[in-house]
Amino acid sequence: MKMKSARIHAFGDASVIRYDDVARPRPALGEVLVRVAATSFNPTEAALRAGLLQAFLPVALPYTLGWDVAGTVAEIGAGTEGFAVGDRVVGRLDSAGAAAEYVSAPGALLVPAPTSVPLTHAAALPVAGLTAWQAVFEHGKVTAGQRVLVNGAGGGVGSFVTQLAKHAGAEVIATASARSAQTVRRHGADRVIDYTDMPVAAALDRPVDALLNLVPLSPHDAVALASAVRPGGLIVSIATPVEPPAETGVTAIHMVARNDVAHLAALVELLDAGKVTLDISASHRLADLADIHRLSEAGRIRGKVVIIP
Repeated sequence: MKMKSARIHAFGDASVIRYDDVARPRPALGEVLVRVAATSFNPTEAALRAGLLQAFLPVALPYTLGWDVAGTVAEIGAGTEGFAVGDRVVGRLDSAGAAAEYVSAPGALLVPAPTSVPLTHAAALPVAGLTAWQAVFEHGKVTAGQRVLVNGAGGGVGSFVTQLAKHAGAEVIATASARSAQTVRRHGADRVIDYTDMPVAAALDRPVDALLNLVPLSPHDAVALASAVRPGGLIVSIATPVEPPAETGVTAIHMVARNDVAHLAALVELLDAGKVTLDISASHRLADLADIHRLSEAGRIRGKVVIIP
């Protein structure tokens, strides 16, 4: 049987995304076949599509996009336990492939989908949520009473970082543009700094305990932002490494998120308990994926965008 799939056959601009008719996969040993309800767009996929990640994330072409998946189990491969046809699942796929009508996924990467949100919305959770969880809890070790600066709170990862840091009991100061400020406050930020209006460090009345940086920075801006952290504090960056002067005693961590189903299950639990919400800014069809890439590269996407086959 055939299905639609969004693939790249070469690296380049968004025009290299093609919508192919391909054979529906069959689940291999340890896999399940998922009927995809939705995937979601992550800006890193635009960098992958452009060929900018080949040095440390090489992929073979043609390559089907889509790391996030939410859907329903349609078939179970040999040796796969703990699933039944019809189960609603969510997960991050290390080899991508969710920008399609069906995808075969290792059962070990999937957890039960949240029950409190539409299944299509659950696709916004895995990549961005895991990145945020590990930035806040694993690397940032955010605890109650700390002052935490979230740089780039208006993006998909930023929405989760803000909520998780607040859930941990921190005082959260967030940077965002005017168009995102209201949403960032709703996610729990105690104060929002418009980074387009003034330098972030200059807007603070005193240094913060930790900086969670979620956006690319110029060398000049990285140095300026590092000055916002108190001596002996902590910087965690998922984008540009932010290196403070050695004499400050500030610890700097440049992290890359990893797949962890225990963390994902914990996020699902928080979502279903109403302690975390999803910031879905738009929903589009698979045939619009190239346009989503273009909008992202133009800086015109806020929050998470889900893609429905």
